[in-house]
Amino acid sequence: MRKEATIFGIHPVQEAVSSNVIIDKLFVQKGISNPKIDAIVKELEKKHATISYVPFEKLIKLTQGNHQGIVAMTSPIAFRDLEEIVENVIGTKENPLFLILDQLSDVRNFGAILRTAECTGVDAVIIQKKGGAPISGDTVKTSAGAIFKLPICKVDHIKDAIYYLQGSGVTVVGATEKTTETIYDLKLNMPLAVVMGAEDKGISKSVLSLLDHKASLPLLGQINSLNVSVACGAFLYEIVRQRSL
Repeated sequence: MRKEATIFGIHPVQEAVSSNVIIDKLFVQKGISNPKIDAIVKELEKKHATISYVPFEKLIKLTQGNHQGIVAMTSPIAFRDLEEIVENVIGTKENPLFLILDQLSDVRNFGAILRTAECTGVDAVIIQKKGGAPISGDTVKTSAGAIFKLPICKVDHIKDAIYYLQGSGVTVVGATEKTTETIYDLKLNMPLAVVMGAEDKGISKSVLSLLDHKASLPLLGQINSLNVSVACGAFLYEIVRQRSL
């Protein structure tokens, strides 16, 4: 287990990168011009870190110190290669189950989903490098340790991961209210990937168009939405229920 940390300032971040510390997310001040920062960004792009250009005020909130225009957040885990994981799982399991998170932003939702995923036998969780929640201490705590037991794969684009899974014989189902079909209408005893969308906007339009199936949950009250971690739990346990019959 690695301890996550926030590193700020040009020299400390340079040292972390040169020491092969796993950087989960890099924040760079918008509009800043510094060749040393440019070199750090170029190096981390090669390592597929998430890089965000943010206002000066954002960096102040992250550090409350002399950040010099750059802040790095390290990861407590090592990310896994998607193709390697999919190949291994499909080769050893009849009905593998993957979970794709399309740019969730809340670290506690992320952690709660990882906990449920581990409990329901998910074989790997797939997230996008840009736009999602970083893996922080809150994520680790909320996951109750599940984050260290589940392979987590970071990909450049969710769409490419879906194409790869479909090409590997995996059916991809998305959780969305934009359908009349519910999760209870689908047969789920097959190699499967479930896509959950972001808290505010759900699954992105470009991803929705790629899905093999769209499924919703019945909402019988006056509120027309569920917390994403609750909805994910309902989806995953319906898969468990069908597969246990």
